[in-house]
Amino acid sequence: MTQSNSPNPAQPDPARVEAAATSPRPAPVRNVTRPADGSPPVGFPDAPGVRELSLSDIFAALQKGIDDFRRAPRFGLFFGGFFALAGLLMMGSLLVWDSPLTVLSLAIAFPLLGPFIAVGLYEVSRRLDAGEPLSWREVLGVVIAQKDRQLAWMGMVVLFVFWVWAYQVRLLLALFLSSSAFSSYSGFIEVITTTQNGLTFLTVGTMIGAVLALVLFSLTVISMPLLVERDMDVATAMVTSVTTVRRNLMPMLTWGVIVTLAMLAAMLPGFAGLLFVLPVLGHATWHIYKRAIVQPAPET
Repeated sequence: MTQSNSPNPAQPDPARVEAAATSPRPAPVRNVTRPADGSPPVGFPDAPGVRELSLSDIFAALQKGIDDFRRAPRFGLFFGGFFALAGLLMMGSLLVWDSPLTVLSLAIAFPLLGPFIAVGLYEVSRRLDAGEPLSWREVLGVVIAQKDRQLAWMGMVVLFVFWVWAYQVRLLLALFLSSSAFSSYSGFIEVITTTQNGLTFLTVGTMIGAVLALVLFSLTVISMPLLVERDMDVATAMVTSVTTVRRNLMPMLTWGVIVTLAMLAAMLPGFAGLLFVLPVLGHATWHIYKRAIVQPAPET
């Protein structure tokens, strides 16, 4: 009987075992559509990680904003007063010019410009958290320094969204109210609240305005304090901000509603409410940012 030279099928081939052990293994497939908590935005490895937030984080940050205002009221009243005074001067000038379209456009866009004034409030909250002394020179120095940093480019983003809003108001005016006659602000209000075309103008305009407000909110809510605290390009900061809103949609939308309602309510009594509302919202936004963004490890 001749002995077969073929390998025993029950025995592994030594050559194949050695090749399998030395060959590189494929990298595990990662789920890029649902990043892990604390991971940076996909495609931006240098961006900070984004954490998951809950509604309790939003209300805790709001409480911390109130506490910061109580601890440093003179700074809050200064920045809130500056904003309230600017609003009064703007509205007064527009009413003197009697341009109802411009009044409506600026009145709705006005609260969206708040984050720029809030830079000083972010710095106040940062110093309070770090236990650093508060001084007008240091806080205002941070505000002025933004003109030479990436935050200045955010002004172009806000202005772009504002002009889109202004032009769509003009377009809707031509579409729905071209046949209506009004020569004063009171006449304009009467037309848009008592006629079918006016109510349609309000409905469509409000829907478009809400979309634009959501876009601007998503681009700026985290990027503003992020650019104040860190040296980062504006594109990465905006992507991080949008990612934060997308991953924490319900908490961040809740915060957006709180900001909108609070700002509109503060504007009703002749902008006087901005003296108190704007500082609280600015401080609270800083604390939302600190909760949402993974902070760098302290240097040793």
